[in-house]
Amino acid sequence: MSDLVAIIYPSEAKAEEVRQRLLKLQKEYLISISDAVIAAKTEAGPVKLNQLVNTTAVGAVSGSFWGLLIGLIFLNPLLGVALGAASGALGGALSDYGIDDAFMKELSEKLQPGNAALFVLIKNMTPDKVLREIQDAGGTVLKTSLDDTKEQQLRDALAKAATAPVPPETNAA
Repeated sequence: MSDLVAIIYPSEAKAEEVRQRLLKLQKEYLISISDAVIAAKTEAGPVKLNQLVNTTAVGAVSGSFWGLLIGLIFLNPLLGVALGAASGALGGALSDYGIDDAFMKELSEKLQPGNAALFVLIKNMTPDKVLREIQDAGGTVLKTSLDDTKEQQLRDALAKAATAPVPPETNAA
């Protein structure tokens, strides 16, 4: 069973930085992620989703391949590619992979303009090592499906970053 974790960050760039850290940890087999989406609330108000997988592009590529193949059979490969790409892109745009888009947009409406929420669907993880890697980024837990003790560990780890003193900047002469 997968767990959902949604954390609010002060900017989309900060959320992207944490997502990249998690993807790096996935390469080290410390976490297994099904989906990781950033929902950013723009200054104008609407919520923009930054998906990990662009289903429209994937659909267009696979549709192009199948369209070319069918087009070759019927001696019109260019028409087959065009129709295949269009139908594949449409199918990809209409499909939803991982976390439900409507759910993310609904939760993200609560964000302040300029803030972003990182939604992560986690298959499994080594909690102590993952928390150690992301705790200095801070953030506020928006929602989780973790059990109460794991959720409290996450909240405590992120709160440490908020209360940690900021190191003084060094000026090079």
